[in-house]
Amino acid sequence: MRYGLIGEKLGHSYSKEIHESIADYEYEIHPVSKDDFDSFMRKKPFEAINVTIPYKEKVIPYLDGLDENARSIGAVNTIVNENGKYIGHNTDFDGFLYTVKKCGITVAGKKALVLGKGGASKAIIAALRSLGAKSIITVYYKQAPGCLTYEECKRLNPDADIIVNTTPVGMFPDNDSSPIDITDYPSCFAVLDVIYNPLHTKLLKQAESLGITCSGGLPMLVAQAVYASEYFRKIKLYDNEKDYGILIDDLTEKISRLLS
Repeated sequence: MRYGLIGEKLGHSYSKEIHESIADYEYEIHPVSKDDFDSFMRKKPFEAINVTIPYKEKVIPYLDGLDENARSIGAVNTIVNENGKYIGHNTDFDGFLYTVKKCGITVAGKKALVLGKGGASKAIIAALRSLGAKSIITVYYKQAPGCLTYEECKRLNPDADIIVNTTPVGMFPDNDSSPIDITDYPSCFAVLDVIYNPLHTKLLKQAESLGITCSGGLPMLVAQAVYASEYFRKIKLYDNEKDYGILIDDLTEKISRLLS
């Protein structure tokens, strides 16, 4: 495998379609079971890969190094063979920043809830922090260090401004589930969901019904793939944000038609 994606369950992935639309290369969807993960990462049978659930943190001990961004986040979604050294990067960070900017959401001085504590949540927390969020609360389904449960969060943070879902709750085929009831947070003005299949999760549908600015995960997915592709090929596509935006928007529209 030259380029591709590893994760435990990848039947829902559209990364192949996205990457092969970015440039002329073959991109392989390569499920790796938990039992096979250690062997795969020791062999490293790839030139460059993306990493998704549940391996964004677990790949780190197998790498020769991390860039500054991935190191500060503590999670990796892109690995590249750089002169025989396998280096970890994190393009989820920039993908999320792109989505926030695209939606016109002001984060500075606001209270944000991040649902879930996996690798994606780490990148999003770092991005929210970089945008000047006043406070960031991690919400988890059970007691865990540094997290509030959903019941604790509802009681203590009804004034939350922004909600970001990084959990798989609501992902196809579990379309009728939602991780949170937005009406418990009357100050909320923005909801972002990293899920992209379906395009409109139950959470997003509720946000839309309440007139709240919202976005699914497809723009983030496409944006992080564009940035990952640059690492794969060791190039810089553009020297301005406008051209990146045009490419990401075009690819987002293309993939949304496949999902509709």
